[in-house]
Amino acid sequence: MTVRVRFAPSPTGELHIGGVRTALFNWLFARNQGGKMILRIDDTDQQRSSQKFLQTILDSMQWLGLGWDEGPRAGGDFGPYFQTQRLTIYQEEVKKLLDSGKAYLCFCSPEELARQKEINAQKGLPPRYSGACRNLSYQEIEEKKKAGQNYVIRLRVPEEGETVVEDLIRGRVTFENKIFDDFIIVKSDGFPTYNFASAIDDAKMEITHVIRAEEHLSNTPRQQILCGQLGFSTPVYAHVPMILAPDHSKLSKRHGATSVQEYREMGILPEALINYLALLGWSPGGDREVINIEEMIALFSLDKVGKNASIYDLKKLTWLNSHYLRTKEKELIGEMMVPFLQKEKMISGELTEEEKTYVEQVVDLVREKVKTLQEVADASIYFFSEDFPYDQAEMAKHFGREGAELVIKEIGNTLSDAEPFQKETIKLKLKALSDNLSLPLSKINIPARLALTGRTMGPDLLDIMTLLGKEKVLQRLKKAELLCQGR
Repeated sequence: MTVRVRFAPSPTGELHIGGVRTALFNWLFARNQGGKMILRIDDTDQQRSSQKFLQTILDSMQWLGLGWDEGPRAGGDFGPYFQTQRLTIYQEEVKKLLDSGKAYLCFCSPEELARQKEINAQKGLPPRYSGACRNLSYQEIEEKKKAGQNYVIRLRVPEEGETVVEDLIRGRVTFENKIFDDFIIVKSDGFPTYNFASAIDDAKMEITHVIRAEEHLSNTPRQQILCGQLGFSTPVYAHVPMILAPDHSKLSKRHGATSVQEYREMGILPEALINYLALLGWSPGGDREVINIEEMIALFSLDKVGKNASIYDLKKLTWLNSHYLRTKEKELIGEMMVPFLQKEKMISGELTEEEKTYVEQVVDLVREKVKTLQEVADASIYFFSEDFPYDQAEMAKHFGREGAELVIKEIGNTLSDAEPFQKETIKLKLKALSDNLSLPLSKINIPARLALTGRTMGPDLLDIMTLLGKEKVLQRLKKAELLCQGR
């Protein structure tokens, strides 16, 4: 048996981290088992679905490296992969159910359904459908149709017995059939409901394992009942735990970024996000915090996925991101940096090879103490612009003191003679100046750094000078002289 799993997002919003974690677990399981990952788009909610969200979902999946074997952009033998393009398939199956008496037309209006729920509530019963249309005669049905009454189609659910879900993560879960009402499988607009379309698609696409969020566990017995009524075999189910906010509430916008697009825009690397989400609910063994995708594939198994909810931790994610920022090749980080530098208007247009090399050198200098690509851009402004801001408090402290102008001037004079303009030469020149002025080297380095970068913290000063080059260094020192004079 070839393992076939599916990820079936709805294009009604952006791809959020809960969905990504589900997609990742499916992808890892398929790759570990030598199987296939199918991407199916559940787009029957026509009012809320949009092409924009679909594009974002597909782009986010590809950005994360979670490629699919069948689906949009990939094709396959079990398509179409959009539910709105599979309506004839659903119509064929619902006809079988109607012809066999396993489903029926329900003409109850919303007002009638509300009354039924109210009566049940007064009796202390669950808000189930009463079955008012369960036994309508053929003549009654035809009369209601001729009168133009809207209808839905409901499944005739067994009133006795039980449905057992053998879940790979949660074990055996038993549901009494009497708790279910005759649920709707086709809405009044002719579109299938989630449970109906999902059960049929899983069967027709030969899905062997359904790995999804635990919030869908209550849907599973309904889908198993549907499969039984249609004569389909059921896939194996595995319901993964939720991701909760630090306060154990449902994760939402107020807890920070929640969509892949937001993480991408703040400068989180795809490797870091994948690493972080893989360890939310799954353990590869030991206390490992950094794990690459090849190791994940080799070690992944559903029996190592926990039952308890995982807690979202942005600090852990940004820590992992800083690790990948420091350890990935500077050429790759430099390439990733380009959109962030363009957004901040530090660079524009296509870069020459020389400009690409310069970006890589800047990245290599500043990435040690930052956590995201956006922070790399923020820390790099003085390498790309002469119009960088100065820390006002540090200016008052270092440029406002007596003799500051003289020190800056002497630094400029000293460095004007530095040839070649490289680290060792600059280092010797500044050490000699320190001795000549009888000043600690820090009293020279700090105002020099402030003059060149607008701040007193950052990468090695000599590296900054070397990368900026002599001309820019001398120009900025001259500008700092004027700032010391209050001009």
